[in-house]
Amino acid sequence: MYFDEKGAGNTEQCVELALKTAAERNIRHIVVASGSGDTARLFIGAKGARVVCVTNAYGFKEPGKTKITDAARQELERAGIRVLAATHVLSGAERGISRKHGGVGPVELMADTLRMLGQGVKVCVEIAVMALDAGLIPHGEEIMVVAGSGRGADTAVIMHPAHANNILDTKINEIVCKPGNF
Repeated sequence: MYFDEKGAGNTEQCVELALKTAAERNIRHIVVASGSGDTARLFIGAKGARVVCVTNAYGFKEPGKTKITDAARQELERAGIRVLAATHVLSGAERGISRKHGGVGPVELMADTLRMLGQGVKVCVEIAVMALDAGLIPHGEEIMVVAGSGRGADTAVIMHPAHANNILDTKINEIVCKPGNF
């Protein structure tokens, strides 16, 4: 499915499609991008699936801080959703070097290439690899990944992520939904 526009206005339908498709395909693991926890809350009570919320790393916007509050994190964890705050695998240290010294590295090129399909597709690949590297999802199993182009969700993909040290082995099996205009 293609949404007419990108953004938070697609969140409810994107989440519904992701949950429905995951149930139909017996996909047992869902990874969702959620800076504040709002999008992840929509997965509370997801039947038959283990949900991982990937949020911004500490220091992403402001040193020593992250967007998700302790209360939101605790609410999600009480509901059985695992919360991961970690460095973005498709930027991280490489972006820090590029900002200081100029140029662009191969990881940033990969991120920009994935953005050719939309910001949400890039984020889906990124957070799936992060969750796999953190041991929060199993290796070799097809998963559902949900992300967006800012706030909310507008992209869902079915994929087999690889660990960061083998990121080019990642397979996007199916794009369930994404914005057509981005």
